[in-house]
Amino acid sequence: MNPSLFEPARVKPRLVAVGECMIELRSTGAQTMVRGYGGDTLNTAVYLARLAGPHYQVGYATALGAQDPYSDEMLAAWQAEHIDTRHVSRPPHRTPGLYTITVDEQGERQFHYWRQNSPARDYFSEAPSLLEQDLASVDVLYFSGISLAILPPAGRQRLFQAAQTLRAQGGKVVFDNNYRPRLWASAQEAQAAYAQAYACADVALITLNDEQAVWAHGASLATEAQVLERVQSLSNRAGAEVVVKRGAEPTLLYLPGQAPLALPTQRVARVVDTTAAGDSFAAGYVSARLKGKTPQEAVLAGNCLAAEVIQHPGAIIPAAAMPSELRA
Repeated sequence: MNPSLFEPARVKPRLVAVGECMIELRSTGAQTMVRGYGGDTLNTAVYLARLAGPHYQVGYATALGAQDPYSDEMLAAWQAEHIDTRHVSRPPHRTPGLYTITVDEQGERQFHYWRQNSPARDYFSEAPSLLEQDLASVDVLYFSGISLAILPPAGRQRLFQAAQTLRAQGGKVVFDNNYRPRLWASAQEAQAAYAQAYACADVALITLNDEQAVWAHGASLATEAQVLERVQSLSNRAGAEVVVKRGAEPTLLYLPGQAPLALPTQRVARVVDTTAAGDSFAAGYVSARLKGKTPQEAVLAGNCLAAEVIQHPGAIIPAAAMPSELRA
């Protein structure tokens, strides 16, 4: 296997993440909240952009409002992080979704959402979307289970078609299984969508708890053994790199035709906030692969970044707190 994630035609390949960014209200006291912005694939895009250096470019594909200050602020913030916003559409008379977040003493978070009318849900309703129009400029497409969940069925199929088109032209697809049951009409709909996503993924980033929930039957979660058997089959059948994140337990790496490897996570003295732990892992992993690191090195890079992120409040840590060893 070539140590690089792919052999790009361009000297500086472009990765585009697809998803939704919302207004975030994070609780700081009994009656106070701090406003920010967040979304799983946006968090990953920010961290990828911070790690990019001269090696690759990062873009984001979504929809925002056209006449509200929050959308203007989001766009300006992304551009300040050196994220390419050419694929951001801004339909009139729409505003971004909103969510609140509370964190308990163990750093675990709870979310409440107001996103039913988010413009990101209709990103693929226009024909063609800004991403589809410019797909020839994209080398890597990154999306998550939440990216799929917010889209209507027709939009979801448009995203899958874009992924298949990209692969046909030599690009690569990365899928993170981030799963939120309340966003799906049914478990069966989610399972069908995940099966399609894995079928077109060159890299699959899997959080074990999420995967167990996706394939649950009634109130019973799939067992760890059942999930890992499915993962092994996915890696061998599709030729994909598959990473299984298990919280503080060793991360499992599956490569086609090889026995799985268990790679250590980094222990921290105190977990402040687990928000974006998986999102930042994805950035560390994909960035390392884009820089020509091996999958094993990429897992360690992902764990390194995630360990730093969970020691800070909120999804995006200060730029000065980024691990210096990952910038090279």
